[in-house]
Amino acid sequence: MQKRLFVLLLTIVSFFYLPLAKAALDLELTKGIASALPIAVVPFKSNEKLPVDITAVIANDLNNSGEFNVKPFNDLKSHPDSAQTVDIEAWRQQNVNDVVVGHIESRGLGKYEVDYSLVNLFAKKENSILLSEQYTVSKDELRGLAHHISDQVYQALTGERGIFSTKIAYVLVENNPGQATQYSLEVSDIDGANAKPILTSSQPIMSPSWSPDGTKIVYVSFEHYLPQIYISDVITGDRSLVTSFSGINGAPTFSPDGQSLAVALSKGGNNPNIYTINIASKKLHKITNNWAINTEPSWAPDGKSLIFTSDRGGSPQIYQVNLQDKLTQRLTYDGKYNATASYTADGSEIILLHQLDGNFNIAVMDLKTGTIKDLTHSGKNQSPSVAPNGKMVVFASEHSGQGVLGIVSTNGRVSLRIPDENGSVQEPAWSPFLS
Repeated sequence: MQKRLFVLLLTIVSFFYLPLAKAALDLELTKGIASALPIAVVPFKSNEKLPVDITAVIANDLNNSGEFNVKPFNDLKSHPDSAQTVDIEAWRQQNVNDVVVGHIESRGLGKYEVDYSLVNLFAKKENSILLSEQYTVSKDELRGLAHHISDQVYQALTGERGIFSTKIAYVLVENNPGQATQYSLEVSDIDGANAKPILTSSQPIMSPSWSPDGTKIVYVSFEHYLPQIYISDVITGDRSLVTSFSGINGAPTFSPDGQSLAVALSKGGNNPNIYTINIASKKLHKITNNWAINTEPSWAPDGKSLIFTSDRGGSPQIYQVNLQDKLTQRLTYDGKYNATASYTADGSEIILLHQLDGNFNIAVMDLKTGTIKDLTHSGKNQSPSVAPNGKMVVFASEHSGQGVLGIVSTNGRVSLRIPDENGSVQEPAWSPFLS
């Protein structure tokens, strides 16, 4: 079953592992792990030098998740390459709970056989091997396999799906001296590798958002000097125009079933209101009808309601509207500015941009208690997008005068920065699970 699932995963994401002409984003750890599960990832034994360091990818994935504290390679006292060669008593002395081991063999014609196991050091011997799998992949699939192994280890040890095989879309802005500003809608691995352009333009690109099956991205383009909403297929590059009304066409987001969009439109020269639009028929439904600014809609996981930003109460706050009866309620009261909200996958929390004492931070709000907890503390953050398992948030930030992406775990254990040497990065959107 695991092999069949991984073959399906590679079919969906192999598009992203083509040779690249430009440098990838570069992930940097900015806040270490305070307390997490101790684990070791032993360098996989190989009979030749590999184009991808699989072990480093797995170790970085797990370490950067905020759930694991991966033992440094230099501190490992032995290097077993299979579950059978793990000396459990000796490894217990190294203060780790679990060990990932493996080996890789070249099978010719650019193919590699990868075997790995996950061993728990404190289970009964007959139950100590939690995972043991074998795959044959091409060299272009090695990095994807590494992320897949990370996903499997993460799920085996936490009970939650891993997000290492998901993607991040973002806008790259290149300002080269003597040249016009270039905008590019890009997609990369969550660690910044394998960045690939979906669309390039001399005019701004904004608000990318993924379809629930991960095959399309909706966004706002100003290529005709007016905001218009497009949908692009991330594999073929084909795209279609969705809206081009006069005034604002903004903040598009797919419904959970992928059949509709929620958007902000100022049709007829009015203030922006929230609409839904059926993608196939282009039929519009007006959801809000208010004199204030209403924007940034986001669907509830069950598709029955939307949350959005409105200043109808005098400052930007988060509201929820029921799509059937249009009843609307305010959700946020803490702080003078709350915006850009989206639900976590289980609908129990929302991730939002929260201003308090002049700082703009990424925060999480418990919908039962109304409690808001800041996840960042630098004050120059925006555009949060939550991972499909609800454990990590990507956002736009600023570092040394350049736009960068940040990732923070919702448990506060780890914080990452992802700059791009080619320009400023902004407007991130985390993909759904891709299999």
